[in-house]
Amino acid sequence: MASIELSSTTGAAPVGGDNIALPYMVHGTDISGRLVRMGDTVQTIVETHQYPTPVAALLAEASALAAAMASSLKFDGKLILQTQSDGPVQMLVADVTTDGALRGYVQYDEARYADLSMHDFRSLLGKGYIAFTVDQGQYAERYQGIVDLDGSNLAECIEHYFAQSDQVDMAVRTAADVDREGRWRAGAILAQRLPEIGGQGEVADSDAASEAWNRALAFLGSVRPGELTDPTLEGETLLYRLFHEDGVRVTTTQHLRHACQCSEDRLRTVLLSLSADELADCFVDGRVSSTCEFCNTTYAFTPEDLDVTRQ
Repeated sequence: MASIELSSTTGAAPVGGDNIALPYMVHGTDISGRLVRMGDTVQTIVETHQYPTPVAALLAEASALAAAMASSLKFDGKLILQTQSDGPVQMLVADVTTDGALRGYVQYDEARYADLSMHDFRSLLGKGYIAFTVDQGQYAERYQGIVDLDGSNLAECIEHYFAQSDQVDMAVRTAADVDREGRWRAGAILAQRLPEIGGQGEVADSDAASEAWNRALAFLGSVRPGELTDPTLEGETLLYRLFHEDGVRVTTTQHLRHACQCSEDRLRTVLLSLSADELADCFVDGRVSSTCEFCNTTYAFTPEDLDVTRQ
């Protein structure tokens, strides 16, 4: 019988709500995935920078995509999603830590943006590449995947990478828009098929597995952008609409929040690693300052601040 099961663990966050990554598994198949819904979290990321609406939408979608990818991987560290291209939007970065801390920013050329007659994905980014990096700290090797920006949106580019890599079948949809109060919302749904995974839901028959995957692709293709961002549509309700024929199991929810990893202590450590001459060259008008590109926080030090630290 078609069903949706909500698994619970001690201290688990409730299913549904906002600013979450919701893991799910489709019964009787090797298909699992993540549903991401963000409100205040993506609004904070976007409003920090005051980008034009099409650029802000790109960053909002990238944030949702990064959250969906990160929550579907088993690692301890940070996933970084980044584009570099020759369009007005020269760089886009969104990263998320294992515990759900997100941040992001865009580098774009205001003059070239103003000259655009269209603001679609290709016009904004032009030619370039998208990379995702799994950073597990200085004592672990980084994993990085890179693919050309061959698609009409970020999700298609990531799908293209996995289609080329032959590692896993993956499909993803993203959306971002502004609600009636003028606040940004973003969402993403990701599905993946991992035939090598054993367990209760594994499909041994390859034809049955392929049929289940094709059915999942059709279901994801039916998702409307507004369904991914609608605050009145609960995540488990959307999953049930998509996968009720097979049944879907929802597991522990992960909370997502905006948080930057910059700090005054981190910048101080970098400055004190410089030689005396290098440090002297950093001072302008009696102080050295740096502004974080992610959160726009400015840190400033006087010579006395750093001299005290050296003692």
